[in-house]
Amino acid sequence: MQTESGLTIITVPFSRDDAEQLDAEDPLRRLSDAFDLSGGVIYLDGNSLGPPPKQALARLQHTAADEWGRDLIRSWNAAGWFDMPKTCGAKIARLIGAPAEDVIVSDSVSINIFKLAAALHKRNGGAIAVYENEFPTDGYILQGLAALTDAELRRPNPADNSLTDDIGVLLVSAVDYRTAAVADIATMEAQAANAGVSIIWDLSHATGLLPLDLAGDGARYAVGCGYKYLNGGPGAPAFLYARGDGAALDQPLTGWMGHADPFAFDAAYRPAEDARRFACGTPPILSLSALDAALDIFDDVDLNDVAAKAQRLGDLFLSRALAAGLRTVSPLPGERRGGHVSLRFGHGYEVIQALIARGVIGDFRAPDLMRFGFSPLFLSYADVWAAADALIDLLKTEDWRRPEFTRRGKVT
Repeated sequence: MQTESGLTIITVPFSRDDAEQLDAEDPLRRLSDAFDLSGGVIYLDGNSLGPPPKQALARLQHTAADEWGRDLIRSWNAAGWFDMPKTCGAKIARLIGAPAEDVIVSDSVSINIFKLAAALHKRNGGAIAVYENEFPTDGYILQGLAALTDAELRRPNPADNSLTDDIGVLLVSAVDYRTAAVADIATMEAQAANAGVSIIWDLSHATGLLPLDLAGDGARYAVGCGYKYLNGGPGAPAFLYARGDGAALDQPLTGWMGHADPFAFDAAYRPAEDARRFACGTPPILSLSALDAALDIFDDVDLNDVAAKAQRLGDLFLSRALAAGLRTVSPLPGERRGGHVSLRFGHGYEVIQALIARGVIGDFRAPDLMRFGFSPLFLSYADVWAAADALIDLLKTEDWRRPEFTRRGKVT
């Protein structure tokens, strides 16, 4: 069956044998060997931190030992270090449906939100808005910007009609970090154009998973991270998209890498003509090299296959969890969803710790959400079937009540 969104939804398997048959037919099956995953671990947290691609680890070693260790500063030219923010940006541009010249890899999602929101507020005026259920740091950044500029900060409910003409900038996640609900980019952009609102899309939970078409959908500004579905490594650099005419914005962090000619060493700042103006300081070459190599995995991958498999994996897991009596805040099986599923349980933290002890790694989001990610490039249907088995067994045995599973680390 094919839905209006273009996803092909198949019947959820009824047994492990069914799951293994789906694995045998999976067009993405070959890609699991590209990742360096410890044996026996079922990793359901690639939506938070992707596992290391083998080619990214090899590139890190080469960049550190050969380019940095042997060629030293010459590598800015000889190894193409200086151009990497743009060459990486071009690879990401293909994944989000944008022209290569409109994407730059730079800094973090938080800093890139500040750059775009500050530039858009300077141009548009009006209130700065972010939905009340957005990822907290997105709101924190806009709260700080509002305090700095004396702008009004609004936190509307996404169910309300928030695209009013007194708002200058609105930040929206393409995929909700808690529920995995998917936003309708084209519809929202059409409404925003009518109201004169500039939307900044946070693509952190969408890039590398969904077949995005920012240019076709009319999206003008976006940010996203490199360490979730792009598998660029912990703290991998983020990216920023500004549609061609948006590159004329005056972004506030006028660092030398955004200068039209950085090595002219002019006393005055002259911004680059394209998305390069949104670069700031010297790029982190080791992290950037890992991300660049990780992105090559997508060279011959159809993102429609990726999205379809993510949907199927999530449907499999969610169907079994619901049958076991758990509740979800995520779209139900058969409904469009991003790459993760969140289940509600009062002792969710303890259950996640107990699962990790059994080799099934998910994460917890306060106050009571167990979150499980289904990265299609390395997970199999049999993996997800086994993970559901482990969860169901824990609920039956209540093994999660053991004292060691109550101790909380700084990262949940």
